[in-house]
Amino acid sequence: MLLKDIISGSALRCGQHEAVWFKGESILYTDLDKRSDDLAWSLIGCGIKKGERVALLYENSIDYVIAFFAITKAGAVIVPLSSEASPEEAGYLINHCEAAALIIQKRYVSRLSRVFDNCVSLKFIVCDEKPDFESCNLPVYTFGQLPPQNHIGPPPRSAIDIDLACIVYTSGSTGRPKGVMLSHLNIISNTRSIAGYLNLTEKDRILAVLPFSYVYGTTLLLTHIYCGGTVLIDNGFSYPNCVLENMVKLNATGFAGVPSTYMILLSRSTLANMKFPRLRYVTQAGGSMPADIQKQVVKAFRPAQLFVMYGATELSPRLTYVPPEDLKRKWGSIGIPIPNCEAYAADCSGKRLPPFTEGEIVGRGSNVMMGYWKDPQMTANVLRGGVYFTGDRGYTDEDGFLYVSGRKDEMLKVGGKKVSAREIEDAVASLGCVQEAAVIGVSHPVLGQAAKAFVVLKPTFSHIEDEIKTMLDKKLPRYKLPSQISIVSNLPKNASGKVMRKELERM
Repeated sequence: MLLKDIISGSALRCGQHEAVWFKGESILYTDLDKRSDDLAWSLIGCGIKKGERVALLYENSIDYVIAFFAITKAGAVIVPLSSEASPEEAGYLINHCEAAALIIQKRYVSRLSRVFDNCVSLKFIVCDEKPDFESCNLPVYTFGQLPPQNHIGPPPRSAIDIDLACIVYTSGSTGRPKGVMLSHLNIISNTRSIAGYLNLTEKDRILAVLPFSYVYGTTLLLTHIYCGGTVLIDNGFSYPNCVLENMVKLNATGFAGVPSTYMILLSRSTLANMKFPRLRYVTQAGGSMPADIQKQVVKAFRPAQLFVMYGATELSPRLTYVPPEDLKRKWGSIGIPIPNCEAYAADCSGKRLPPFTEGEIVGRGSNVMMGYWKDPQMTANVLRGGVYFTGDRGYTDEDGFLYVSGRKDEMLKVGGKKVSAREIEDAVASLGCVQEAAVIGVSHPVLGQAAKAFVVLKPTFSHIEDEIKTMLDKKLPRYKLPSQISIVSNLPKNASGKVMRKELERM
């Protein structure tokens, strides 16, 4: 099965069913299938060859979904770009993947136009509206101006499921973004597994606030198209109450967020006063969410079930999940392997370790990436012995549930003792006055290294650094207490909602 089969199969089964809703407009499966066929033929007519990369820089929308499936139907490789990418980063990514074409929304053209002439691999650009270029040496088409192609049905470009389907660039919070190469097999196998444990059907309606350029967002799109469900796009999370109202009005059965999504809803919305009669489940991934916050989410959204999930872009992206019925006896766990995957704590050679023995969490399965684009050394560092080394430290309990103790590169060494930044973050976040927190290591004249906590307070609190230290004294051993606490208005995050620790270090 290939990515293009997801949409064509659902169009056959659920042709007159609503596929995507956006800003009051809907598109049915038959129309989504046909419009992506037409765009695929146009891309081929403009010179796109099988296996070439096509970059996609677009907000979540019906046009994004059409373009996504059109690229794969044309036999090309999808390269989603974040709408928050700077001109320098976008230019670097387009050149790095050697994109042959760029499909871009007009709203992003003005700040990126100066880099286009330096993108030597680009053959042409497609835009939703005619852009106002000062100068551009490339052919630029709007969707309506693409050369017409007199073809019916999808292009007959052949591929097999181990062929490259997508290059997803990681956030780059710790350096240059890495291009994660995902095959059709990687993505399809993960899509099936996620749809399976969430029990998705054509009756499901996911309210999507996460960007589709982010791999977690991509899974929302693909799992629901795969099952013939409906994707409800809401790009207005800066107004969280409106998102909650849409959840009710649009009869959403599912919702997904990263930890910061839920922290904002819990502290800056009317969530506590709302009911969601059609909501069946909510999911959380994209980083650690403290157990205390998980408990608040369960209470706020009940009777909808909370699925806590774990993974990485390199895993297409899901590796483990906590079955909701086990959540109350396994608070803080990242769960058990998803169907058709293995996940466990291992030593440096990849050998499985006994319960409660800390090692590196590894994953094995058909969802494991092909490697990093143009980076064989980095690929060899994380793909060893048939498994993917996540970089997270952790262990399994007696029931096979996994727990993360911290990132390898986020372990602090305080006075010769190893300290997990995540453990301190969870302790700080559990305080009733704290909305969210992040911890980094800083130099210390005596200890060598110490913890510094950046804390975002709930709206009714201010200037309580000393009180926080007193409360933490009851939760952590002395050597784990932060030597510095900095109250900030917000934490620097990338488009996927992850804290950018390099920015904290610069602060």
